[in-house]
Amino acid sequence: MSQDLQARLDLIRAAREMAARGLAAGTSGNVSLRAAAGILITPSAVPYEALTPEMIPLLRSDGSFEGRFRPSSEWRFHLDIYLSRPEVGGVVHHHAPYCTALAMARQEIPPCHYMITRFGGGNVRCADYALFGTAELSHAVLVALEGRTGCLMANHGGLAVGRDVFAALGAATELEVLAQQYLLSLQAGGPALLSDQEIGEAINQFAVAYKPNTGG
Repeated sequence: MSQDLQARLDLIRAAREMAARGLAAGTSGNVSLRAAAGILITPSAVPYEALTPEMIPLLRSDGSFEGRFRPSSEWRFHLDIYLSRPEVGGVVHHHAPYCTALAMARQEIPPCHYMITRFGGGNVRCADYALFGTAELSHAVLVALEGRTGCLMANHGGLAVGRDVFAALGAATELEVLAQQYLLSLQAGGPALLSDQEIGEAINQFAVAYKPNTGG
């Protein structure tokens, strides 16, 4: 199997898994990965279960694309993330219920649980609102992602990045769980927030506890 075909199959698998996990309904959301020839991204308005490898557009660094199907309308922030973040190999954007509920309220997730450090700091920011598919939205996303691996998008949804598309999917799933836990804690009177010192300690501990496990 060629490297290109494997990458396309990985993208389809990740997109279908995103839907199976309840993170996306219908054709909402989009998934991409960094490939040898460019960026592979889910096409616009095609149900994930109907995807085949030849339907996946290849996005170039200048914004042009190769393929019969046009890329997701959100291709711009996917491309800009890859151009500005060389460590990123996969991007997952979803409209999952809890992330989207917070995004609709234009609220960030504060330091309510140590797992927030999984996203790089003491909060998960909410990017400013801009029309979907625009350069303005892409800029807002890049600002919200500075030093982070996940963010919310005002009146829109959630987004996570990772070293590959499956790492990004894992992060997107955990972001939705964290959003759910935060909203539930608000119903219980609101969370006791961690201090800057506690967040710093958690970041250091997270680097040790969640580093790759070699089994040795």
